[in-house]
Amino acid sequence: MTTPSRRELAWVVCRDVNRTLGGIAAMELLRRELTAKGWLTGDGHALLVAVSRLTPGTNILAYCVGLGWLLRGSSGAVASLAAASIPASLLIVALSATIVRIDQHPIVRVLIAVGVLVATALVLSTAWHLLRPYTTRSTAVRTAVIATVVVGLLAAGVTPVRILLAAALVGMVMGAPAPVVASEADR
Repeated sequence: MTTPSRRELAWVVCRDVNRTLGGIAAMELLRRELTAKGWLTGDGHALLVAVSRLTPGTNILAYCVGLGWLLRGSSGAVASLAAASIPASLLIVALSATIVRIDQHPIVRVLIAVGVLVATALVLSTAWHLLRPYTTRSTAVRTAVIATVVVGLLAAGVTPVRILLAAALVGMVMGAPAPVVASEADR
């Protein structure tokens, strides 16, 4: 197993972490690159994944700190953390500054409103597809009671977690619904 310089390590971490949108994907990119270069073994990668999953916070940052520590000690840990976090932080600052400025234009506000409407329609459509099997004649009363309780609690300003707990309690009191069997048209 060879050891990279801090600059080489920082470059690989910066490139692989900042071209993905998820920790697991970035970890896999790093694993492929680092094992191909002979800087990391499969066991080393497994150890870093396990440790990063145990730590609170962002797993990929914990992975990068562990990787830097394993390969270059404390200076490698700092270099890896900086390479993994600074580019994304700068991008967020730039996007935030842009959003603050473009939000002042009426067309942007219209586009945001349309986006919110589309997102709301998608959520309602998904909710309907999840709820539809439970709206048969045998479960319609049960579904209506639970929906009424949820809407009433929402109107009263109750938090979503408490609404879910109340819906679970109402469901427990009402008993188990009849099994839902898909019709031939749904198959």
